Amino acid sequence: MKHVLSIQSHVVYGYAGNKSATFPMQLHGIDVWALNTVQFSNHTQYGKWTGIVIPKEQIGEIVRGIDEIGALKKCDAVVSGYLGSAEQIDEIINAVHKIKAINPHALYLCDPVMGHPDKGCIVADGVREGLINIVSEADIITPNLVELRELSGLPVENFEQALAAVQAILAKGPKKVLVKHLSKVGKEATQFEMLLATEQGMWHISRPLHPFDREPVGVGDLTAGLFLANLLNGKSDVEAFEHMANAVNDVMQTTLERGEYELQIIAARDLILHPCSHYKAQKIA
Repeated sequence: MKHVLSIQSHVVYGYAGNKSATFPMQLHGIDVWALNTVQFSNHTQYGKWTGIVIPKEQIGEIVRGIDEIGALKKCDAVVSGYLGSAEQIDEIINAVHKIKAINPHALYLCDPVMGHPDKGCIVADGVREGLINIVSEADIITPNLVELRELSGLPVENFEQALAAVQAILAKGPKKVLVKHLSKVGKEATQFEMLLATEQGMWHISRPLHPFDREPVGVGDLTAGLFLANLLNGKSDVEAFEHMANAVNDVMQTTLERGEYELQIIAARDLILHPCSHYKAQKIA
């Protein structure tokens, strides 16, 4: 069994952060150690929420506690997602360094959630800058289109520029870049498009862009978690990419059919394991 330390947000109601990523990874046989960066009533795109940001010291304390019972050596990967404060970043990197010192094969997947005020995704001051500075620490990084621009420092207004931005991020140290959402690059969106770039090449996949009145939140967290789970279970990069894309598509379809705003992860649990969609990745470089 593989073990993942997942350092992300927690919402009591709904699905985002660890609530979106944990159960799907567990379905794939991954033992998830959920360490929350915030505890909110609901995700921020409702426009109002209650709750607290977890003090940054708690991240190091929790990791130290796991280490003191001799369990940290079991950790195969760390995931970081939505952060409650910029100060949490250093604590996460310290945890990654500690785990890699014990298990040099452990992976670090950084989901660089920088916020999107237009959509109501709010992050604390300094988080964006902090994430830009730690790109080189990640083995896998999973930006969306906005984050791709920020991390690369390049304009991304068309597909060719997106490829150049991905190459620029690879040059900073990560071994894999998964661009979670490229739909609005250079054209009116009709498909939901993603890119995967590794040292072996680049692959592109398209799936339907579902016509939601309000786009569900937590899709990126689900995407990153499933991609990592597939890799830890021995799938190749492309197999992990395709399975993740198809499983996420089926979750989105289930959510649309039920007329819900929150991701219908429980209802789609069988499809997360065995997607009925069969979209294929195309190698482009």
